[in-house]
Parts: sequence; C-alpha cells; structure tokens
Amino acid sequence: PWHLRCKRSALPTELTALLYIRVNPNGTMLSYIICSVYEHVAELADALASGASGSNLVEVQILSCSLMTDLSKNILYEDNDIVALDKPAGLVVHPVPQRAGYGASPDSVSEWFVSKYPESKNVGEPMGDIERPGIVHRIDRETSGVLLLAKTKKGHACLKEQFQKREIEKIYHLFVSGNLKDDRGTIDLPIGRGRGNFRKWEARPARLASESVAGGGEKREAITYFQVLKRAEDGSVTFVEAKPKTGRTHQIRVHFKALHHPLVCDKLYAPNKPCLLDFNRLALHARAITFKTVGGKKVTIEAPYPEDFQKASKNLI
Repeated sequence: PWHLRCKRSALPTELTALLYIRVNPNGTMLSYIICSVYEHVAELADALASGASGSNLVEVQILSCSLMTDLSKNILYEDNDIVALDKPAGLVVHPVPQRAGYGASPDSVSEWFVSKYPESKNVGEPMGDIERPGIVHRIDRETSGVLLLAKTKKGHACLKEQFQKREIEKIYHLFVSGNLKDDRGTIDLPIGRGRGNFRKWEARPARLASESVAGGGEKREAITYFQVLKRAEDGSVTFVEAKPKTGRTHQIRVHFKALHHPLVCDKLYAPNKPCLLDFNRLALHARAITFKTVGGKKVTIEAPYPEDFQKASKNLI
C-alpha cells in the first residue's frame, strides 16, 4: 500500500505551494519541483496518491507557501467574455522574466485569473516563455486601477482589435512634482528605449527621434492629452488627468518626465525626488476605461481611488 506523509499544519486553505516530491520506487530516487495552485493541501495529497501502486514511497513536504491574493472582491464588471478588475498597487499583471529585476513572486493577476477561471487558462497570447492567461493589456506593478481581462477567445479578439485600432479610451489620474504651467495640453513626443538602462524609456522631439543615438532604441509615436485637476498652493505638486492616445510602455511616466514634472514617487525616473503626499509607491491610478463588449455595447468602468490617493487629494491644499 501507499504511504503518504504531508506536513500541512497551520496552512491556509488557499495557497501557492512550492513542493518537493520524492519518489522512491524499489530504491530509485527521483526528485522534482512542482509549483501550482491548489485550494486544499489534502486534495493535492489525494491527487498524488491516486493511481499509485505497489510499495512505492512518496513523501510530500511543503517547503514554503504564501497566500495568493484573492481579487474576487476587486471585480468591477463581468460578462460572459470580459472582466474589468481593480488592480491593487504592488501586484504584477503577469510573471516577468527574472532579468527584469522586479523581484516578482509567482503572485500575479494572471495567476489569480487562471485559478478563478480555469476554463480560460488558454485564452491570451504568451510573451516568449511566459504564459499570460486572460491578459490583453498591462499596467505597471506600482500602478493601481482598472484592468481588462478576457475570459474567452472571442473576448480577447474583441479587446485586442479595439486596442490596436486605438478605440479604447483610458483615463489616468496622477500626481506630478512641481507646478505644471499649462491647465491642459498635448504631449506629442516619440518614445523609445533609453540609453544605458534597459528598464528605462525616453521621449525625444520628433525632429530628433529619427537620429541615430548610441545605445538608444527606435522611437515610436506617443501622444498623451492632459488637464490639470488641482494644484498645491505652494507649487510643490499638481494633480493631473491624462488620456494616452497611444499605449507605449511607461508612456505617462516618460512624457511627464520630459516636461520636467516627473510623477511623484517614481523611483525609476526620478529616484532623487522626495515621495511627497506620503506616497510610498508610484502616484499613478488607472481611473477609468471605455470599451465595447463582444455584443457591441459601449461600457465605461471607473476604479475608485485607493486609500493613498484619497488621502493625497484631501491633503492637496
């Protein structure tokens, strides 16, 4: 008969478990790692034991585990094909390559999505070796706010086409350093890879974007519309609404840095600036998004301000 030993004291009922499994059939040792999501450790133990035969010994030991972020309460909209989620700051949309240096754990929006909608695990397009179930677009790890996910291939195709045709309207709210001079305006500066740091992007005037720059990448069109919502009386901070027409990586952060008004607490693009208004993360919130459903209905979803944005807007006097 099978003998199964599983250390599972004081474990949460929902977890991401890193497992070391040792199989010893007739003295031969096999070792391997499994990292997956199971609602109950006991169910995992039963699954491992099922189909076993003979006197083989299997030991299952939980080496480490962490609570998976449950985003079910963050769902802002849902139909048969599409989900709109209020992503909290600090959570990556999908796992990233180790070389990116973000210190990402397996915990991500895509990991939660596939556990919530297992039938949708094959919806989406991989990025290299990274599977991205449900993912149609991304927002930065430190950015909070509304994010669209696709439950079906029809939903994914529908949203992808709208993004490609720039038919989806996105609204961001943000705090920038300093007193932004104009009440409203358009930032039309191409964006490409920065020089010297592969994580950073940079904006340059169109007349210079085509010039060859050592170590720099090709610049692509990037347009952001903005309007000022509120200013600090001492001129230290400006509260801004931004509507990106294009969707370049770090577009809003790079565009406002190019205006010499970087986002508050942007540790990548303004590492020497103080984190004003008690922010301890990037002061950027994906406030609203407008899209069409698979059936053609136009929908606008708004994400409420997280606590740090609520406090900052009240303290902006």
